[in-house]
Amino acid sequence: MNRIALSTQLHRVQTFLAVVELGSYTKAADYLSISKAMASLHVKALEEALAVTLLLRSTRSIALTEAGQDFYDEFKELVGQLENKFEMAMQGRKRIAGTLRLSTTGEYGERFILPLVARFVQQYPAISIRYDTNSSLSDLIAEKLDLVVRLGSLADSDFKSRKLDDYDILLVASPALLKKHPVRQPADLAQLPWIANSNLQSPTQWTLRGPQNKSTEVKGSAAHHANTSAAIRLMALSSMGVAVLPAWLIEQDLHSGALQQLLPGYSLPRQSISAVFPNSSHLPHKTRAFIDFLSKNLGPSAKRPALV
Repeated sequence: MNRIALSTQLHRVQTFLAVVELGSYTKAADYLSISKAMASLHVKALEEALAVTLLLRSTRSIALTEAGQDFYDEFKELVGQLENKFEMAMQGRKRIAGTLRLSTTGEYGERFILPLVARFVQQYPAISIRYDTNSSLSDLIAEKLDLVVRLGSLADSDFKSRKLDDYDILLVASPALLKKHPVRQPADLAQLPWIANSNLQSPTQWTLRGPQNKSTEVKGSAAHHANTSAAIRLMALSSMGVAVLPAWLIEQDLHSGALQQLLPGYSLPRQSISAVFPNSSHLPHKTRAFIDFLSKNLGPSAKRPALV
């Protein structure tokens, strides 16, 4: 029997079971959203296919024949098993389980994401984590990741993203460097060596927002390059140049005086924290649950220390 024929017979069996359980063709038809005539045709066709009489009909009632009773008992159990299997399949697809593959930048991931990963697994113990550190998006497809957490502006891509939060970035340098090269106004920045983030397209060009909300464009000269904030921070601590770094990474250095903020009356654009994931029509429940979890625990309403 091919699938179409099997589907037709299952419809007929379903109608027969409904007629028996509800006690009338009219009620069965209403329940199945078909006409009474169609319900009657389904049962008649089933009887013809089986070459037996299943129901005895009268103007007021219906009754099962012996063959009808046997058929009802057997197929009620089978259809019940089928319904249970379908329900289990539906629940399985909605279950938060399986391997969640994610990637973040190293410094931010270690400080903010990994502690949340541990809490997420406590909440969903059927989840297994595969964690990696990377600052690009190329690994999302190549490594078959479920999502990546990225900082800063996102280039146009074929991926979807969801903003989780913002953070401040600061222009900083060591006291020793500033003693040699004082910075009193934005124009002074052009005279200093810069430590450039090689992940950025224009790492030494920035727009500063100053007094009266006026914008000032600054452009420095890159003396050194690094592709991680941790490396840039160490270079800045060693007086190798001016650096733009996340406020959450250097708050201890600012507190101790190991680094100083340049031009505190000016601010740099706040940066986004985003979850990036494949552009598919059906986002896995595990991925959606983790993104919701991150949004709840990283967003402005989260009860956690500020990122400044």
